[in-house]
Amino acid sequence: MDVSLTLWGLTILGLCALVAADFFIGGRKPHEVSVKEAGIWTAVWVALAGLFGLGLLVFGGGGPATEFFAGFITEKSLSVDNLFVFVLIMAKFSVPAAYQQRVLMVGVLIALVLRAIFIGAGAAIIANFSWIFYLFGAFLVWTAWKLIQEARSGESEEEFEENRFLKAVERRFPSTDRYHGTALFVVENGRRLMTPMLIVMLAIGTTDVLFALDSIPAIFGLTQDPYIVFTANAFALMGLRQLYFLIGGLLEKLVHLSYGLSVILGFIGVKLVLHALHESGVAVPEISIPVSLGVICAVLAVTTFTSLRAARRQTAAGQAGGDGAASAAGAVADRDGAGV
Repeated sequence: MDVSLTLWGLTILGLCALVAADFFIGGRKPHEVSVKEAGIWTAVWVALAGLFGLGLLVFGGGGPATEFFAGFITEKSLSVDNLFVFVLIMAKFSVPAAYQQRVLMVGVLIALVLRAIFIGAGAAIIANFSWIFYLFGAFLVWTAWKLIQEARSGESEEEFEENRFLKAVERRFPSTDRYHGTALFVVENGRRLMTPMLIVMLAIGTTDVLFALDSIPAIFGLTQDPYIVFTANAFALMGLRQLYFLIGGLLEKLVHLSYGLSVILGFIGVKLVLHALHESGVAVPEISIPVSLGVICAVLAVTTFTSLRAARRQTAAGQAGGDGAASAAGAVADRDGAGV
């Protein structure tokens, strides 16, 4: 898809306008976000992504539109995994509920800027070194296998560990031990101090870079168009704040999410390797974008269904166990009473 500098500029200005509208309408005043508010804004961002995809269909054709939707759904599903870490970060820094949406808004914007740099670098590398698809594909297959191993072993992070960048910032810049509203810096006893608000924003933004290490190669496995890669990432990330409040309570029920994401990453990894072989002149079949989109949607649907069913069975088993224990305790009490 041939995209002019003018279209790039208009797209970035349009995205900035959407972010500004989101901030002034729903995020300017610190408050606890209700499920209803989060649901409305989530629907708005999904609808905006849908309209953008339809615009690509009208002006760019079916190919770019299908690539955008496949990339958007993939990035959105992978971003759900980010939410687990965001919950840990909020708990680590004891962020008050009223300030969490501001933290997420700025943190996601930092993540988007960093991802744009990653996307630009990835596009440049792909344009000059086609063999990079072998590395991308192998990395995604390895990541998929690692996710499966972690899911089978039951390993999960219970506490957020600060990365080197955050530790360096905290050593270099003194900070307060409490929040001062949404202020990033305060002056105490003549000293300019950083607040925990800025630290947690940096934590959200920089931690996302780790997730970009697999999500960026994944979307380049679906499309090599930098414009589509960037816009799919932008729409997936900008609705992440509302998704955090909407499904925060459901994250623990998505017990099979790691399996679903591993299948998706492994599938795209194989697709990348096949594409690299095809580019090298080897007669191998390539996986089309419509097929990729169908596989991704099917895996997510099955994963969600089996996760919710497993969570429901676990809850029912827990309730049955509790009722059984209560009945046994009652029986013992009755027997003791009869003996007396």
